[in-house]
Amino acid sequence: MMTLYTANTPNGQKATIALQELELACEVRLLNLGAGQQHAPEFVAMSPNHKIPLLVDDGQAIFESGAILIHLADKAGRLLPKDGAPRSTVLQWLFLQVASVGPMLGQLWWFRHACTERNEQALDRYGNEVRRLYGVYEQRLASSAYLAGDDYSIADIATWPWLASHTELGLDMTAYPAISAWLARIAQRPATVRGMAIAKGD
Repeated sequence: MMTLYTANTPNGQKATIALQELELACEVRLLNLGAGQQHAPEFVAMSPNHKIPLLVDDGQAIFESGAILIHLADKAGRLLPKDGAPRSTVLQWLFLQVASVGPMLGQLWWFRHACTERNEQALDRYGNEVRRLYGVYEQRLASSAYLAGDDYSIADIATWPWLASHTELGLDMTAYPAISAWLARIAQRPATVRGMAIAKGD
């Protein structure tokens, strides 16, 4: 039996959605990040960066959400091609989310909602970069049903919770009709609904 330590954040949601989409049995333990449970010594021993999600599979601790999604997809044999160009395409879009989308959207959210003093320079810097990234995804999804092509993959699962946070980021989505349609399609998937409910503790 696998155990997932997670919380109701975009990175935590992608793990619960993936588990539901792949139909893998897993115990889910929700951490209270506000109470600092991610800093408990027993958790840090498994997740040295003090971050969720963390997956424990047969005694192996796997941290970093992208690594977790790859592990789960390979385990189930779905949502990630086994080799060749199709696998590389999925991984490119997965790594774009991990390397750019999460960090940039996370910083914009923090300066909009958590910073005690308004910082116009930071808002401009991160706002411009977030809009640039949304433009990259808009161009891709205008000509592709999903990020890696015709088939739904872990790249979509990884990216959906982040791009779905557009309201909190203050984005005008009329500029991104292809993203909006993609967000709506994925939101209606039963596994997405179940995964989001699990992350929220419902």
